[in-house]
Parts: sequence; structure tokens; C-alpha cells
Amino acid sequence: MAKEKVCLAYSGGLDTSCILAWLIEKGYSVVCFMADVGQEEDFEAAKQKAMKIGAEKVYVEDLRREFIEELCFPAVQCNAIYENVYLLGTSLARPVIARGQIAIAQKENCVAVSHGCTGKGNDQVRFELAFYALQPSIKVIAPWRIPDFYNRFAGRNDLLEYAAKTNIPVSSTKAKPWSMDENLAHCSYEAGILEDPDTTPPQDMWKLTTDPTKAPNTPEDFTLCFEKGLPAKLIYTDPEQGAQKTITDSVALFLTTNAIARRHGVGRIDIVENRFIGLKSRGCYETPGLTCLRSAHIDLEGLVLDREVRALRDQFLTFNYAKILYNGLYFSPEREFLESSIVASQKSVNGQVRCRVFKGGFSVLGRSSETEKLYDMEESSMDEIGSFEPVDTTGFISVQAIRLKKYGAMKAEKGERL
Repeated sequence: MAKEKVCLAYSGGLDTSCILAWLIEKGYSVVCFMADVGQEEDFEAAKQKAMKIGAEKVYVEDLRREFIEELCFPAVQCNAIYENVYLLGTSLARPVIARGQIAIAQKENCVAVSHGCTGKGNDQVRFELAFYALQPSIKVIAPWRIPDFYNRFAGRNDLLEYAAKTNIPVSSTKAKPWSMDENLAHCSYEAGILEDPDTTPPQDMWKLTTDPTKAPNTPEDFTLCFEKGLPAKLIYTDPEQGAQKTITDSVALFLTTNAIARRHGVGRIDIVENRFIGLKSRGCYETPGLTCLRSAHIDLEGLVLDREVRALRDQFLTFNYAKILYNGLYFSPEREFLESSIVASQKSVNGQVRCRVFKGGFSVLGRSSETEKLYDMEESSMDEIGSFEPVDTTGFISVQAIRLKKYGAMKAEKGERL
């Protein structure tokens, strides 16, 4: 009788390597899946490691373009942000990874998928809700929620001991006192010493960005161009050649914006957030390029987006789209509805923003649009009247004051202070 086949989301690290060996020990045939979403990883070494442990096959899928164009850029379009600070770098990658893993599971006729997410985090929810939407009949094996597994492997030492017994190659036995997750959009740090929210992150923790205090003493300027709210062009000066360059390819644009922001220390945050499952969590994040893209997009909207459209988008779309992403509900009817609404809100967001990064900060030098004419410099000028009739404002104020006069009179009658 053929063994049941499982597709495991594999990273090459200690946890998923032990999970791979454990699944094989439990009688499964295992196909490993690795998603390239821009993390700095030796995929070939990880592939060889998985094969040595006993994986039947190892797939490494390049999902970077899909990640940028289908997740990161729509997030920029609606200025997605969670609890006013977190740009959702981890959340954005999960739908792409889950879709890639299910595709391999279907290709290999797997009866189940497996992952190495902990039982206290958001990622288990994000992955599994995605799995069930993409293939409702799929079985999920989550070892860190199975008593047989987590009672056997209570900590890292147990995993190291198991690795030694089962000949799993371990590159290092000394773990950094925090966990990391990296992709093109960001790098996150949590757990370990960071669980004390009053502990200052050590300087050697930050992987992507230059320490802002040690960043270049000269600012760097560049221009970001948007079409219908999507990043479409980057114009910058190559620091090595000194020549001006223009990039329109989405992956190259994102990578280059990342590189500019990284060398100037842009995009670091340290927060305590509310996880979907109800726990609070302390996390540190580096989100360099996405910070610049989102900030430039917000600035351009001030020039070209109608006031009421912007207000409705901010009140309804931005908050709910971020919440849906964070909570793992990407493959849902509500996300499709919101995303179509985002596209409708962005028809006029066309133009360019001149940007500057310096010592950890991002600022705007100017913005313009050749196609959108909501801003009229003549009408807005304090130095000329133009077509605007100041006398009309008297009636405007009078109408706005009607209810406030009534409210003020009511408060006076009650003897209450305004």
C-alpha cells in the first residue's frame, strides 16, 4: 500500500527539518515546498538538506513577481496599515506562499499539507484559512498543535537532540535570542529577548537597514511615478556610476527602492500589536522600500484624489483591507469586494513624487501630475482672486453655522460650558 503524501512548507531551519523527519517517521511520503519571496536564502543548500533527510522531492518556486504585483502593490494603492504602524510585510506574503504550496500539493496528489507555525501565532491562521479556501478537501497537519509532537519537543534542545539522532545536519546549535521572518517587503523579529516589551533591540539584530545614526551624511533623492495608484516608474541616480536611471519593471523597481531606503536606514519600527487569536505580541520590523512607496502614494493622493473619495477610502477600505490581510482572510469574498473598490478609487492617482531619504527619514520634495487637474494653483493662491468669489464664503459659513448656533443656544440655556 502506497504511503500517504504530504506537502511540507520547508525553510531549511531546525524546526521544519525536524518536522520533515517526524512526518517520515510517522509513515508519510513528504514533498517539500520552498517559496522564494525575496528572502536571503541558500535554496540549493536547503534543497540538498531536505533530500538528505528523506524528502521525496523539493520544489523551489520563485514567487517574487506575484508577491509584488498581486499583494504589495495593491497594499500601496489603499495605503494598507495595521494599528497605524505595521505595514503588513508578513501578512502580505502568506497568500502567495499558501497558493504556491497548494499548487504543488495538487500536482503531487498530496492528501495533506503541513507547516511549522507555532500554536500561538497568526501565521497558522493565515496559512490554514488560505489552504481551506484554495482546496476545501485538504487535510492540514500542524505539528506544533499536535500533543504527540509538542510534548516530545518541548524546546530547542529537544529538537537538537532529535536532529542528532536522526542525522539532520544542523549548521549551528546557538540560536539568536529572537526569531526572524524575511521577504522582499520586510524582515520581522519577535520572541526570545524581545518578549519583554521594555527590552531595547540590540543593534546587531537589524538585518536589512543601516543604523540611521550611521547612515550617509548626504541625503539621496529619487522620483516615484504612479499610474492608477500603482508604482509604475522609479527615476534615481546610480550611486556607483553617477548616472540617472529609470526603472519600470515591477520587481526591479521594488528591489531598487528597497536598496535606496536600506542604505539610509528607513523603515524600522518597534511595536506591540494585537494578534488575531487574542494575544498581544511585541514585534520589530524593517520595511524599507514599502515605507517609501506608501508614503509617496499618500502624498500624491493629496494632489489628485477627490476629498470625499479619499475620506470614504480611508474610513472603510484602508482599515478593513489591512484587517483582512492581517487576519488571514485574503481568499474571501470581502477581500475581492474591497479590492475592486480600491481599484475604482485609484483612477485619478496618476503623477510623480520627488522623494528624499536621509538618516532614517523619508520626506517629499514635491509632487506633480500631467493628467489630473483637481489642484488649481490660481484658485488656491493667496495673491490673486482668480475665479473664486470670496463673497460666496459668507453664505457657506452661514449655512454651516445654523446647527452650531442652535447647539450653542441649547447649552447656554442649560448653563453648560462649551
